[in-house]
Amino acid sequence: MNCLIGVLLILTIISCFYYCFAIYAAIDFFKNTPPTQKKFLPAVSLLTPICGLEWELEANLISFCQQEYPQYQIIFCLQNSQESCLELLHKVKDKFAHLDIQIVTNPQAIGNNLKINNLANALNMAKYDILVITDSDIQVKSDYLEGIVQPLKDDSVGLVTCLYTSLTKGFLAAFEALAISTQFHPRVLTARKVEGIKYAFGSTIVIRQKILAEIGGFLRIADYLADDYQLGNLVAKLGYQVVLSNYIVAHRLANVTWGDFLARQSRRAKCIRVERFWGYLGLIVTQGTVISLILLIATGLTQWAVWLCLLTWMLRLLMAIIVGVKFLNDSVAKKYLILIPIRDIVSFLLWCYNLVGNQVNWRDYKFELAKGGKLVKIKLLGEVGKQGNLE
Repeated sequence: MNCLIGVLLILTIISCFYYCFAIYAAIDFFKNTPPTQKKFLPAVSLLTPICGLEWELEANLISFCQQEYPQYQIIFCLQNSQESCLELLHKVKDKFAHLDIQIVTNPQAIGNNLKINNLANALNMAKYDILVITDSDIQVKSDYLEGIVQPLKDDSVGLVTCLYTSLTKGFLAAFEALAISTQFHPRVLTARKVEGIKYAFGSTIVIRQKILAEIGGFLRIADYLADDYQLGNLVAKLGYQVVLSNYIVAHRLANVTWGDFLARQSRRAKCIRVERFWGYLGLIVTQGTVISLILLIATGLTQWAVWLCLLTWMLRLLMAIIVGVKFLNDSVAKKYLILIPIRDIVSFLLWCYNLVGNQVNWRDYKFELAKGGKLVKIKLLGEVGKQGNLE
């Protein structure tokens, strides 16, 4: 028991230092404003893979069409010509007839990742060297393209990606999204400060076609579940910088069931464990809320453990307030801040649960995650293409 208490004590103290460092990393990121320079405004091709008629899809797509940017092309790509959203896509295209908008419907597949199949089909239609890849559940402001391409002025930058806030519909969607700005993004900002960014997020990926070709194109990642991680990681391995933009986009999440919640969280956790096992184990030091609570129980509610638990929880909430509320201005973090301890407990249980097992359900298929996060299809669970984002 003394050994267990000692381990829990060390982990709790490390967690407290982590929360403090995450706050410092966030301040460093958000306060470090790039110097004003002449605007870099190259022509870009914006690629958005779509699957299903999801919540606020029309508003999301319209936001891409309202860019204050001199020259850009938009490609909406999907595989199924019978998709329920196809009529909506043509409606958006007709509404913005003055823009260069293409709708690509192509069932051709180069791998098991449906999103990458869509992007590979759209790539043939891309006119410009700079590609902006974004999920269809993302909504942006009119200065989006101008903001995200600026780092590419530096030829050493190979890829740009973005953090995101959440707008949700329904309590469970909000409960899931609460971890994004208050748990996931602090980890990202900490990693950026410690080792730099070596991965990307599907919310936004900006990459030159020539660099995409250097890493082997979309074919290289067509069988991987975490395609965004793979893109960023492969670019970093080539020696290019992966830059985290200071532009924040908005993520939409709605109509979440407990099955959706558990499946999505398990997919992400197992991807991290399969791709970066030691990194996954290291996430234990970010779970101070639960570790300090276990320590408190293990010591029989001794006074010093009570004070340490209170300190840990205070630092955890302070990190959430500074990162999620102050800097990201996340509406979910503001509204549900009081639920962070419960969300942390659920995250810890999911972390434990996903320490074993490599099978995941994604869309209507069951897959086995092979070494490195590669998808091996096991069986069809249902009809493909019913609803939702390809994430």
